[in-house]
Amino acid sequence: MSIRVVAVVAVVLLAACAAPESPVPAASTPSLPSAPPTTVSTRMSTTVSTTGPITGPIDEVRPAGFATITGTVTSAPGEEPCELCLWLADEPDLRRRGLMGVTALEPAVGMAFVHDEPRTTSFTMRNTLVPLSIAFYDAAGAYLDAFDMEPCVAEPCPSYPTPADFTVAVEVPQGRLTELGMVPGSRLDLTGPECDTPPSH
Repeated sequence: MSIRVVAVVAVVLLAACAAPESPVPAASTPSLPSAPPTTVSTRMSTTVSTTGPITGPIDEVRPAGFATITGTVTSAPGEEPCELCLWLADEPDLRRRGLMGVTALEPAVGMAFVHDEPRTTSFTMRNTLVPLSIAFYDAAGAYLDAFDMEPCVAEPCPSYPTPADFTVAVEVPQGRLTELGMVPGSRLDLTGPECDTPPSH
């Protein structure tokens, strides 16, 4: 996916966690419990779902030229953290490319667009072939907002305004945010190293 006005970082998540039944209001500072993280592998569908002209099965195309990063998401205080392996888009060129043309995320489960400073901008799904969900977090790791985005293979492509002052945006296959624990009240920590042994499926 590409970013309109300001580049944004796309992270690919490698794990899934159950979210709490009732959302918990977001707090101002991140706090991760000490319980060991759980991991569940995820896959991106290789069938394009789009309002554009591309339909049916397509070849698997994975992100190229991106590093990965280990992270954790806690869906609420006291909940067990979800361990993630994400594709890392932390430079302007990587943020511009994002998930354009990508149809498979393995060995990660999503992509994180990371900024050094808070941003308020918009995203576009130009040349993005699969439907995505995107979640936004501030500099403290607190959840800000999330929404779904649809593929766009022909102009004009709609813009999706972001919440104010986000530093990380995480794109995953559409509908996976709740499973990954990326819900209101959740916290995201991307301080981990590059993924050592990502799952092969």
